[in-house]
Amino acid sequence: MNTEVSAHGAAEDARNDDLMLWLNGRVVPKAEALVSVYDSGFMLGDGVWEGLRLYDGRWAFVEEHLDRLFEAAKAIDLDIGLTRAEVLDALEATRAANGMQTDAHARLMVTRGVKTRPFQHPALSQQGPTVAIIMEHSKPVLPRPIRLATVPHVRGLPMTQDPKLNSHSKLNCVLAAIDAGKAGADEALMLDVHGFVNTTNSCNFFIVRKGEVWTSTGDYCMNGITRSKVIELCRGAGIPVFEKNFSLVETYGADEAFLTGTFGAQTPVGMIDGRVIGTGELGPVTARIRALYKALILAGAG
Repeated sequence: MNTEVSAHGAAEDARNDDLMLWLNGRVVPKAEALVSVYDSGFMLGDGVWEGLRLYDGRWAFVEEHLDRLFEAAKAIDLDIGLTRAEVLDALEATRAANGMQTDAHARLMVTRGVKTRPFQHPALSQQGPTVAIIMEHSKPVLPRPIRLATVPHVRGLPMTQDPKLNSHSKLNCVLAAIDAGKAGADEALMLDVHGFVNTTNSCNFFIVRKGEVWTSTGDYCMNGITRSKVIELCRGAGIPVFEKNFSLVETYGADEAFLTGTFGAQTPVGMIDGRVIGTGELGPVTARIRALYKALILAGAG
């Protein structure tokens, strides 16, 4: 079992040693899923991606994930070269090749493709996109609630790199995670350009105060699909939920905190900057939201 604590901690699974992956129209053994060093994604982080989760033979919220993938590709003027139906076929072909039914995670990646010369200009990508799907047997494991540390790296303004874009360029988040690790935490809590609490380096962030669920305005972070489902579930269940600006002072005084993401769904936070949040364990409101989300998944959402 992986002893690292993170929002993406997973149980070791020997089946992942011999995976079949999808690369440019073919399902190939993991060892043969190789990309050129001239690829735009490797060279420049020029591409977009989606993470999807398999529950009981169904890709959860797959239409919303495809919406986001194609919107992101359009935003960076990248032709994926596949229709939505063909992307779904690729997911299913990879799933079938690996015999996966549940507790599986797919990372679907599209880059601008192989460049003719090792320079930045997108016109040098002349061979069409690179499309790859990594699919793993993956069951979340969390030995204790997540510990966060606030870092100096912020989620920036949309005129630099819009944080709503699911881009391959993740260096800002990687640096945030490095700083959090050096502070003895598992992941980073990132602020927005105005100093309000925003998101973590990998997930959306929520707090609970006096029965109310708060998350950021969404102006400076990826508006995650799990984030939106949590907001919808709270509204449907009569749990007060607000997208708003709030400070670290309000965060430290929260009764509960949790992260949301496709992989871990709702991950409890026990400590932020050395301050214990609530009891330091999974709180009752978070537990209720988890149950509502699980029921939504079991109902076949997506």
